[in-house]
Amino acid sequence: MRHSFLALFNHASSGGLRERLCHTLRQAITSGHLHHQQRLPSSRQLAEDLSLSRVTVEAAYAQLESEGYLERRASRGTYVSIAMPARAATTPVLNSPQFSRRGEQILATGGCQDPPFPHAFAAGSPELRAFPHTQWRRISNSVQRSLGSQVMGYGDPLGFMPLREAVADYLALSRGVRCAAGQVVILTSSQQALQLLALMLLDANDEVWLEEPGYPGARNAFLAAGAHCRAMPLDGEGAIPLEGDARLVYLTPGHHYPTGTAMSLTRRLQWLDWARQHQSWLIEDDYDSEFHYDDRPIPTLQGLENHSRVICLGTFSKTLFPSLRLAWMVVPPALVDAVGRARSILDGHSALLPQAITAEFLQQGHFASHLRLMRQLYHSRRDRLLEQINTRLQPWLTPLQASGGLQLTVSLHQGEEAQLTQQASEIGLLLPRLSPLYTSSQSQPGWLLGFAALTPGEIVSACDKLVTLLSRYAQTTR
Repeated sequence: MRHSFLALFNHASSGGLRERLCHTLRQAITSGHLHHQQRLPSSRQLAEDLSLSRVTVEAAYAQLESEGYLERRASRGTYVSIAMPARAATTPVLNSPQFSRRGEQILATGGCQDPPFPHAFAAGSPELRAFPHTQWRRISNSVQRSLGSQVMGYGDPLGFMPLREAVADYLALSRGVRCAAGQVVILTSSQQALQLLALMLLDANDEVWLEEPGYPGARNAFLAAGAHCRAMPLDGEGAIPLEGDARLVYLTPGHHYPTGTAMSLTRRLQWLDWARQHQSWLIEDDYDSEFHYDDRPIPTLQGLENHSRVICLGTFSKTLFPSLRLAWMVVPPALVDAVGRARSILDGHSALLPQAITAEFLQQGHFASHLRLMRQLYHSRRDRLLEQINTRLQPWLTPLQASGGLQLTVSLHQGEEAQLTQQASEIGLLLPRLSPLYTSSQSQPGWLLGFAALTPGEIVSACDKLVTLLSRYAQTTR
């Protein structure tokens, strides 16, 4: 009882100590926490429990006795004197909250929930067990010793300058991006970059073009801004421009999501010319172009010409680890100030300490070494999954182009995609569906099979489960 009294008393309304204690006891009685004929602590004991004077407790007891709440019996103590009627055990009915149209659109997507640990075949998950934890820990300790309180305050909305410089150097050398450090913006995710660009560049009913099939996170960001989204068809060279104008175009030219097609040089030049003519913005999502296995990755669209209308973005979630919550965006000089101001309003800045550690990790060469190791590791795992599909799953699945990335997209020829996906979840398999990445009725059933976070043995074990599932399904549907 002491803890209950103490909690109620500490949250009581303002006033003198006697008034607060009276309020606490009334509330306990009327709410049923103290019931009829229940004995209360002595004034001495309650005063000690609540760190009050005994005079204050005696005064409160006398006040509540005069109000009819308490009864004081000589030599026997103080008791609750009123019986409160029993309350019906009903749950209050709350009206359904009314959301905005944009809110309803967001809810209709079902949200996004990535697994917190490697799970076959979760798409887009990097291998975390092979991460260079020792180097990261050493750098983390060094940064905290050297910078101390400098990384504990508010930061630049555009990002920690040493990290912006390191990212600019890396992108210029490895991806052919043309930029100065001042054009690099550090964000928490590529999704935040898309939402920020939608906020700053789109008005309601502006037209946006996206690849079909394509990344649903981009579509969600643009729809939430009130844009009108149109799907662009694909061929072997990449996305094909539509007729008419668009305010903004979203592309994944380095490694199309989800088919894996790399946009040809001819088509890239066509898009750059189109953007100049129409004064439109091209968003280039370079989400996993660091991981190419059969050939060298093609340089970015952004780097093909000076003063282009391309905004390039990427994330460290795939190259380092997801909980780092750091991404980058390269914007033309004319947009830097506006993006910084908008970022300052949205969430201020990214955490400084992770930025400082990541900057040192890049500058000391660990990032490049880690990427080389991961390319070799993921290449072998991609090959193991392809081998399993081609030798054991060929009647049901056909892999699409698989020159890079962290997942392998497969088309499903036999069976119902949604039903099989549900059955797979019941036996511990995650099969991210392909068809929801289409907006038209001409969708292709299939799955995006993540392999990067799985050892060769785990890949074989997961394929064992998938073969069993598909075989049983085929038998039951004959």
